[in-house]
Amino acid sequence: MPPNQLKQVESLARKENRTRSELVREALRQYQQKQDAPINYDLIAALRAVQESAKSAGLDKLTEGEIDAEVIAHRRQQDKKTKQPVR
Repeated sequence: MPPNQLKQVESLARKENRTRSELVREALRQYQQKQDAPINYDLIAALRAVQESAKSAGLDKLTEGEIDAEVIAHRRQQDKKTKQPVR
């Protein structure tokens, strides 16, 4: 390991009250975790599109309670459609 990087490791380890080994193990664990779960850019793009759509419709200002009420109302409406007797 380059001397500069080793100094950074030692400094960070002291700052976090860890040993160098603990710090390196944690860094490796996080690196492996990132490699095992790559970023899904398509999902991020879709979420941004939904956010923009909600924002343009003025729905970005709803409270959590209002969102829950809307979801419940929608589900009740869907339940009514599926429970109607067949003629």
